[in-house]
Amino acid sequence: METSIDQENISKKKALNKMKRNALALLGFAVLLFIIAIYFKIPMLQAFSEAAMVGGIADWFAVVALFRHPLGIPIWHTAIIPTKKNEIGENLGNFVSEEFLNREKLEIKLEEFNFAAKASDWLSQEENADKIANLVAVNVIPGVLRTIKDEDIKRFIQVQFKEKLEGVNFGDWVALALEPLQKGKFKDQLLTNLLEVMAKELSNNKDLIRKKVKQSTPFLSFGLADKSISEGVFNGLYDFLNEAKNPESTIRLKIDEYINDFLDKIKNSEEMRIKINTMILGFAGKKEVQDYINGIWDEIKLSISNDLDKGEESSIKKSISGLVQSFGNGIKEDVVMIEKINNFIKNDLLSILLNNKKVIGDLISSTVKSWDGQEVSEKLELEIGKDLQYIRINGTLVGGLIGLLIYAVEWTYHYFVI
Repeated sequence: METSIDQENISKKKALNKMKRNALALLGFAVLLFIIAIYFKIPMLQAFSEAAMVGGIADWFAVVALFRHPLGIPIWHTAIIPTKKNEIGENLGNFVSEEFLNREKLEIKLEEFNFAAKASDWLSQEENADKIANLVAVNVIPGVLRTIKDEDIKRFIQVQFKEKLEGVNFGDWVALALEPLQKGKFKDQLLTNLLEVMAKELSNNKDLIRKKVKQSTPFLSFGLADKSISEGVFNGLYDFLNEAKNPESTIRLKIDEYINDFLDKIKNSEEMRIKINTMILGFAGKKEVQDYINGIWDEIKLSISNDLDKGEESSIKKSISGLVQSFGNGIKEDVVMIEKINNFIKNDLLSILLNNKKVIGDLISSTVKSWDGQEVSEKLELEIGKDLQYIRINGTLVGGLIGLLIYAVEWTYHYFVI
């Protein structure tokens, strides 16, 4: 798949080849004029075409010699860029470190530029905020999602989940949550409500109880005992629940005693708290829970991808754009922050650059040196080769005009002097 850079390079290559053809065509035209001048014996045209050919060929040689050996012949001082790549890199690194990274020049430019104000103004514009949001939404986030491994994220979530659970004393939480049950009438009312619900559900499931009893009685009883047994079970349970609803009943007092004893153990027994923690941690370690935790990342990833697929309607993209605009507006309206940012750039950042300018220069130099000479030559020719073809064209035309001028001087001398 071609990128925008590839398409741009193709366009540059086409433009370069077109200019090369134009320069070569002009030189060919000069050769044609020379042949015509010789054949028809036209001295003025011969002088023009001779000089044009010399100028065109000389400038062709000069331009080609920058990037490669003319006609593949290793002539001395040709293919200058690939053979002198290391020296070019060294000189470029020194030039940048000495000329660009100069405190006096940079301070003047920074004072004039007011980076913070211009940056905040740029960020606060909706169009620019949308560009940043689009860059993040189209390139950064999908790139991150493609780069990171799902297994690593799921493992990280599981480890964090386990560490957080192990750091929590659930026994204390349960004791704290149940402490209100030992005070006031809240416990009595809650227990009464619970018993009423149980009694109601018992009545609603009377037929189910009768069916279960029938399934459990011997087949040879022919169902004679089913009804009496089921009625006995139902009535016994129902009477038990009704009596338990009475706060003064023996059953209710026994239930209260059991609950209070249980709450005291949770509150005061370290062994009970350890059991509660072990039970909860054991539950968290079950496969079903682990699968659910693993599914969290899958759901997050799917939600992000689905949202980004909405394009301009993406909530993530709109949120990023809004945050960028808010950030820009916030800085723009904060004079103190603008001054701090500019001072940071002027003092701290500038000092870092200046203190490391030798490193920066060496980095540029080493980077250029690491490039392949032929590749550097081709890239530079692609960038500036089109304009250099004008040298060939101008050389041909200017050479021809100079040839005419020399011919005119020579003709005038012979005509008027001799």
